[in-house]
Amino acid sequence: MSSESKNREEQRRELNGVEYFDRGILEGRDGMKYQRFAIHTHFIEVGEDQAELVKRYVLPLYQKGDVLSFGAKVMAMCTKNVVTKEECTPGFWAKLLSKRASETVAGVGVHEPYKMQLAIKMVGLPRVLWASVASAVTKPFGKKGVFWKIVGPEVAGIDGFYYRSSFERYKEIALINNDNPVELCDALEKATGVPTVLMDANDIDRNQLGKGTGFPLTDDQIQDAMKDNPSGQGDELTPFILIRPLKD
Repeated sequence: MSSESKNREEQRRELNGVEYFDRGILEGRDGMKYQRFAIHTHFIEVGEDQAELVKRYVLPLYQKGDVLSFGAKVMAMCTKNVVTKEECTPGFWAKLLSKRASETVAGVGVHEPYKMQLAIKMVGLPRVLWASVASAVTKPFGKKGVFWKIVGPEVAGIDGFYYRSSFERYKEIALINNDNPVELCDALEKATGVPTVLMDANDIDRNQLGKGTGFPLTDDQIQDAMKDNPSGQGDELTPFILIRPLKD
């Protein structure tokens, strides 16, 4: 058993029929401490009801004062913000630019022609061409992220069309971040009673897309609580992070 697998097993817990991983306690910059529980779910499919998912997986663990980080990928599945390969056939420019992506763009993603085609579809070919040229010119000088800054967060938030995904489903579809995160979080809290923030988190960034209007933590506190990416990666299926602020 690898050290990562062993660590995961040591974190595994179960309560009220819900399996979760205790990610431990972090202390924020302001001295606040947070206990984090990564809740294991089934593979959530397109069109499932987000409120019912929270009721099924989160409420059995919830205590008053807890808040929820809801994964952006799962929210996109629930709200059907999904594009299939059949809807996004790569054209000439998508094929050409995706081949050059390793030379011009830091990170994966647009190495996939389908994802490059979707980027072109979303923001237009001129902007994608400009982003590619600017990235190629600035990369030798050590400047990173130029491509993503130019194409914008809409494209940077695309997930899917990734041949290395642990799930076959994510190799065939792309997920687009919702453009109404505050409204979605407010609706979830109204339906479930759990204050919610919508997060697009990975090992590099913890991008906060939006939080409910009554969410009790500041943006900095959210970043502190999610600093080590408790959502994990790969095949863990832990899109819900229940955050428990600890009081001295």
